[in-house]
Amino acid sequence: MNYMEQLNDKQLNELERQHNILSYGVNGIIPDQEFKQKIAKSIKNNKPLKVKLGLDPTAPDIHIGHTVVLNKLKQFQELGHTVQLIIGDFTGKIGDPTGKATARVALTDEEVRYNAQTYFEQFGKIIDMDAVELHYNAKWLSKIDFVEVLQLASNVTVARMLERNDFHNRYKANKPIYLHEFFYPVMQGYDSLMLESDIELGGTDQEFNVLFGRQIQEQFGKEKQVVMLLPLLEGLDGVEKMSKSKKNYIGIDEKPNDIFGKTMSIRDELIGKYFELASNLSIKEVAEIKSQLANETLHPRDAKIRLAFSFVEMLCDTATAEESKKYFLTVFQKNQMPDEIPEVLWEKEVTIGILDLIADLNLLPSKSEARRMIKNGGIRLNQEKVEDPNFKVEIKDNLVLQVGKRKFIRLKIVG
Repeated sequence: MNYMEQLNDKQLNELERQHNILSYGVNGIIPDQEFKQKIAKSIKNNKPLKVKLGLDPTAPDIHIGHTVVLNKLKQFQELGHTVQLIIGDFTGKIGDPTGKATARVALTDEEVRYNAQTYFEQFGKIIDMDAVELHYNAKWLSKIDFVEVLQLASNVTVARMLERNDFHNRYKANKPIYLHEFFYPVMQGYDSLMLESDIELGGTDQEFNVLFGRQIQEQFGKEKQVVMLLPLLEGLDGVEKMSKSKKNYIGIDEKPNDIFGKTMSIRDELIGKYFELASNLSIKEVAEIKSQLANETLHPRDAKIRLAFSFVEMLCDTATAEESKKYFLTVFQKNQMPDEIPEVLWEKEVTIGILDLIADLNLLPSKSEARRMIKNGGIRLNQEKVEDPNFKVEIKDNLVLQVGKRKFIRLKIVG
């Protein structure tokens, strides 16, 4: 049935409005014509779409990269649609093989529950968790008998599974692929069947998995979901996808000043993408900023200040964002020390190598990184640059060590 043909002019305008908002910043909608039909059906029947996001809580913290999909879910919510959040307490026992050269380590029930709870708290900074449908997929996946498993598996070929880049690469490299890993996308598709999802969101690296929902729904004679693929956000290095394991992330639960400071270090060429995908600014505001950057009427530094402000405002509040902006302008642009600096107690006055001091205070991951930081002028003692990695520091009361742009430590002599 063509629902678009049944809409009046006002409803057609609403269809166009929703489609424009929801397709903004999206890499692909598969298929887009079906997506328009689903919106039209929702408008015609005054019934919200069911929008699915599946999560395996593999770690307790999330970062700005996750806000790409969260902001899209927020748009769906604001348009009156229903978000289905699925916690993979069953699929997490296998682990998503996407992008992995080896099988994932399975999570325990306790790890899933703990990580999931932290997700809820952090997601609540972006979306309305009170309006979310929350599901745990063990509720249905743990009850499937082996006959049903075989029925699901009978519609999936090994050749299809080996089309996945990660499986294909492991197969060509003669690395093991375990049979249970093949079931991950099948189970993810089964989630869509059980919840009768209309839309499923996923990153571009999740295309293989999320398309399985369409296949499983069709297999059981149900209306197929539409897949919405969202771009991946590069991290602070400007190259790799934002990830805690790559240490190129801005954490949602980090201190506001750290969120602001880290945002100021992103690559200039990524400013527009960060605004478009991760900020809380309107489509019109983002378009203006991108235009000003393109015609060079807005300096990248000023744009990043606006971006950093929007992140802190979105994750905290406007007053905190103002304080973080003031802190950044005072400490970094005017090269002053902050009013409040964490203190570390030091037992006695002593002379110690700068590399050993940084290592003892656990301010950088390694001495080699500390050497690079010194070479780049990023280490200061009482605001004076340290230029020699062999420099001997004479520890005295109230000595302030600065590492990079955001880390300050004041040493207090005791005893």
